[in-house]
Amino acid sequence: MTAPDRRFDLVIFDCDGVLVDSERLSIRLDAVLLDRLGWPMSESEIVERFVGRTDPAIRAEIEAHLGRDIGAEWDAFSDEYVRLFARELRPVDGIVAALDDVTSAGYAMCVASSGDHAKIRRNLATTGLLDRFNGRIFSADDVIHGKPAPDLFLHAAAAMGVEPARSAVVEDSRHGVVAARAAGMWVFGYAGSVTPASALEGPLTVVFQDMRDLATLLATIPSDARSRSEKAE
Repeated sequence: MTAPDRRFDLVIFDCDGVLVDSERLSIRLDAVLLDRLGWPMSESEIVERFVGRTDPAIRAEIEAHLGRDIGAEWDAFSDEYVRLFARELRPVDGIVAALDDVTSAGYAMCVASSGDHAKIRRNLATTGLLDRFNGRIFSADDVIHGKPAPDLFLHAAAAMGVEPARSAVVEDSRHGVVAARAAGMWVFGYAGSVTPASALEGPLTVVFQDMRDLATLLATIPSDARSRSEKAE
């Protein structure tokens, strides 16, 4: 039900880097994998190229660059990621308070992540956040085109019964921010992960550093502020 004095009815959370503090762990292993494969890359370049994208898209780009299949190495490293996350994965700083505040304010919530369903559920379970999103988890596997295409966010909003224009997205990656804007949604770009704030800035976007500020920031967008999709109508 739409609240007339509130700009949003639904808050869509990315998972990696927004709910779970996984990006730094992933990048650490990504750098090792790329070096072993023969395509050494700095962490900043990994952030620019790969953070926020699906695993199949990342693998396809690496294979195109190397000109060969990397299936064996990829599968071996997938096991390394699982073991590392089991040992070291934690919730993003301040996210528990943010989720409590967003829930108390009356917003519906869901997850829309580039990871597959098993990975999303495993990471949320590891960090104690799974129960907050059971039945409201959407994966890039659910759509044809992953981020930076808008498909996943549009799918999540439709499944939740909320218009895109009444949906806000919390993202930490350049590709995710582009996807949310393309869906006609406002974006709250979390700059406390690995992507520089400057890469998140742009139209329909509020960039912030502390998850504890999220509920307050959601309320700062006037109820009559219009998104691109509304302006096009």
